[in-house]
Amino acid sequence: MSVEDAVSAGYDALAESYAERFFDELRHKPLDRALLAAFVEQLPAGGRPVADVGCGPGHVTRYLRDLGVPALGVDLSPKMVDLARRLTPDLDVRVGTMLALDAADNAWAGIVALYSIIHLEATNVAVAIGEFFRVLCADGLALISFHAGDEVRHVDELLGQTVSLDFRFHRPADMVTWLEAAGFDVVVSLERRAYEPFEVGTQRAYVIARKPATA
Repeated sequence: MSVEDAVSAGYDALAESYAERFFDELRHKPLDRALLAAFVEQLPAGGRPVADVGCGPGHVTRYLRDLGVPALGVDLSPKMVDLARRLTPDLDVRVGTMLALDAADNAWAGIVALYSIIHLEATNVAVAIGEFFRVLCADGLALISFHAGDEVRHVDELLGQTVSLDFRFHRPADMVTWLEAAGFDVVVSLERRAYEPFEVGTQRAYVIARKPATA
């Protein structure tokens, strides 16, 4: 089974439990809310969409929309997408992969990827970042969050469901290197401690990067 197949199957199994646990997670994460607001404030003019890649049940997509941007969600799991549509019927959500985004070059003003790269090996993180660069317009922004470190944690059970998932941590310096190699200018890179007990006790990393106006 490929990594994408395992992730899709895993989150299909997790969909209902995941939404029950995490749909209101931003209420517990003040820094995440602040970063999303700062991200939206810096988006280029023009009204292009902002994509929540790895949107899960659509709670961040909806949050972005409520901040006033034309937001859409993309997720690898069909059941997550179905659930997002049920929870927010007027939300634009579709099945897709960040390794081959179904969007034209320069189509989007922004991409938010909150913990959606955490199952990707380094080579595929670079592929995803290349796709982000391709579909963003000039001055477009990407916001990526992930677990900071260099370990891999395999789980066979999560939220009471049987899965087979590898959670891959990445070093913030590596993320900056991959973004710059793709052509991005890094705006900010920061870390925070987990909001325990709501979150698992890992160091959290965030990077905001901009596609240059001349790209």
